This record gives sequence, structure tokens and C-alpha cells, in this order.
Amino acid sequence: MHRADTLAARAAAAGADLVCFPEQFATGWSPTVPAGSGEAIDGPTITTLQATARDHGVAVLGSFLEYTGDKPRNTAVAIDRSGSILTTYAKMHLFSPGGEDRHCTPGDALATFAVGGTTFGIAICYDLRFPELFRAYAETGADCVLVPSAWPCSRLAHFEIFVGSRALENQYYVAGINAGGSGHAGDPQCGSSLVADPEGTIIARGGAGEDLILAPLDPGRIHDARNRIPALKDRRSDLYHRLLSNR
Repeated sequence: MHRADTLAARAAAAGADLVCFPEQFATGWSPTVPAGSGEAIDGPTITTLQATARDHGVAVLGSFLEYTGDKPRNTAVAIDRSGSILTTYAKMHLFSPGGEDRHCTPGDALATFAVGGTTFGIAICYDLRFPELFRAYAETGADCVLVPSAWPCSRLAHFEIFVGSRALENQYYVAGINAGGSGHAGDPQCGSSLVADPEGTIIARGGAGEDLILAPLDPGRIHDARNRIPALKDRRSDLYHRLLSNR
């Protein structure tokens, strides 16, 4: 947590309005956790992040394993620069290949918050593979979706494809904030955090280890992209629902 505070201080000094950390950054992510594990939202991880936000005057997004009394939730928490909690998001799509779906409770609600006039949505890691969630955020008016992750080196190419694709198909920003280190079950994580713009172009890229990257977000570029190619406006939601109901 001391390292996270140091990085948040650096980000704030560089002019950042919001600093984001990878999935379960303080403990490392594991899909197999005992029932009854985790900590409360007023436990050490989130209270320390609240102090970091207050101390450095910067909004913070961090995730942790949230205690529920039974199967914990993989939860991200957005905190404003005064240390107040803005919103929480529980990971909707649990990583079944690793057994996360057997050990954790999935979320079932969107979460958005605003910092500096920009509206952010939250997803977590495996959620990147499910475009329906990102389309829902587009329909709620999100300008950027933040995706704290623990994506392994073995599938890092997928990570970049999904970050860029989710941004391009919804014509907004997507930031994939990825962990580094030994990872789970001998599958190391390679960092390489990414930010994609509304055209799907990578505008910021982190290194393989611990890194701090800065990415300016311009909501005007979202407007421009959607005016040039109005794909969201041209969708035929009524038809899609009818086609599915007729199967």
C-alpha cells in the first residue's frame, strides 16, 4: 500500500485527476479463495486508499476482495479527491476457467461516477470479453470505462485486442489497468496497461513491470467519432431482440 501511495503522489504531481490500480492490487488476484474471506469496505485496503486520495487531492480507483459473509465479491471502489466513496462495482463475469465462479459472488449492476466532468464506468478483467456490458455503459453515457485487470502474459495479445475493440465499437475511451508479477498458478502477469481512444487507437501504453502512465481524455473526441460514423445511432435494437426471441 505504501507503493500505491507513492505512485498516487507521482500521478497527482503530474496533474492527474484520477489514478487507477490493477485488479486486487494490494493482495494479488486469485480465483480460488475460501468462503468467508475478504475484508469489509471499511477495512484497511479501502480506508488506506481514502487517505491516499485526501492526502494527494486525487480521485482513486482500487479493487479488493470484499467480504460478504459467504462467497466474497471481486469489488472495485471509486473514491473522490476528498476521500469519499463515489461508487462500487462487483465483477459481473467471473473467470470460470480458473474457478472464480465457484468461489466468488458475481455482481449484477453497472457503476458510473464522474471526475472532472468525465463520466467513467467500471469493469474488471474478464469482463473485457463480454461486449454487452460495454454497450450498456455506452447507453448510460459513459465517456470511458476503466478495467482493473490481472491479465496473464500468455494472453496479453487478447488484452490489447479487447481494450481497442471495446473502445472502437462503442466510440469512447477504455483503459485496461493491468497487474505485473508472478500471477496465479504459474501464469505471470506482464503489466502493459493500455488506454484506447474512441477510434480504438492505443494512446498510452505501460511497460512490462510496475509503471505509471498518463492519458489525457477529451470527451470532444467521442462526439467527433460518433458524428463521423454514427454506428451507435444506426443500431437496430428492436430487430436484434426480435431475432433472438424468434430462435
